[in-house]
Amino acid sequence: MVRYVLPAIRVLIARELVEKHGLSRVRAAEKMELTPAAITQYLKKVRGEKGVKMVESSDEAVKIVSEIANRLAKGESSVYDVLQNICKACQIMRSEGLFCEMHREILPALKESEVCECRPRLSSLLSIIHGGDKR
Repeated sequence: MVRYVLPAIRVLIARELVEKHGLSRVRAAEKMELTPAAITQYLKKVRGEKGVKMVESSDEAVKIVSEIANRLAKGESSVYDVLQNICKACQIMRSEGLFCEMHREILPALKESEVCECRPRLSSLLSIIHGGDKR
């Protein structure tokens, strides 16, 4: 999953930093602690596009990604904050069953009727959404 989701989240953050916040590719790379070449590849859709639709299909994940970009643009976010929020977005997408859908794409042998072990319990999701996840 990380192979698809993390690059997709990076694509969306890079787009927001450049398009919404007006940062140069070099400045966006600095903020994201990536190379300018990586940012260019994200923006040209050469890298990370495979999971973008999945991330964009979750309103909550998109809100978190926007908040990450906003805080990075303002210099209000540490690497720890970014990673914590990326984890939160992933947990939300997982709880929405989006990872199960991708698993079925990757592994066509999985049938709709088979139980996917991706979904956490509802109480875990509510804890995540309401900031109660103190790991």
